[in-house]
Amino acid sequence: MVLPSWTDEKFGTMKRAGLWLVTVIGEGSVFTKDELRQAFPGVSQIDRRMRDLRDHGWQIDTNREDVTLEPFEQRFVRQGEPVWEPGKGRTKSAVPITATQRRDIMTKDGNFCRSCGISGGQTYAGTYEFAQLDIARRQVRQPDGALKVELVTECNRCRVGGRQLTADPAELLAHVRQLGRLERRVLAGWIADDRRPFSTVERLWADYRSLPEESRAKVRQVLEAEGTD
Repeated sequence: MVLPSWTDEKFGTMKRAGLWLVTVIGEGSVFTKDELRQAFPGVSQIDRRMRDLRDHGWQIDTNREDVTLEPFEQRFVRQGEPVWEPGKGRTKSAVPITATQRRDIMTKDGNFCRSCGISGGQTYAGTYEFAQLDIARRQVRQPDGALKVELVTECNRCRVGGRQLTADPAELLAHVRQLGRLERRVLAGWIADDRRPFSTVERLWADYRSLPEESRAKVRQVLEAEGTD
């Protein structure tokens, strides 16, 4: 299918920006803010119009999501909805998160990633990479079966996937040798089975911890109402 030209001004700025990314930049490629502004001279708030594509499933990373990028660079990771097609690109799939909402959610989430537990500014184990916290949208199934988007704090790694790390078996073994006999026996069992069995309570705690605050509050309310006896 032949795509429309990104220079066709009958399309709105957001749709033209999407076509420019697809036909000029290409998925996986990096572009700069200057390149974007040069492509759309005289267009006010072109940066914001491009960010609007994220509300339609497009992934465009900055150095907040991809620490390999410079502050003036962005990476076009993945195309979302073809917003230039008739009937597409009209209704936003998500409402922008305000700075106040971001602060409130992070405070309620304890200022750490609800998925892995790392705090903002803390380094990932075995790296010099600092964790950056941001707000992620998570689909939460409601009692009636419907899905609702709730907001939760996650680090940049949990949001966009793991980085390429260098494994060090020798260092791991050095730590293993520091374990007591019982701990080493337990670990050896997990390794032999290639899995770690979690108790029901541990699994439930992990599931609870990763919930957005709105859902965590509902769980707490039910448990408080029912008691622990």
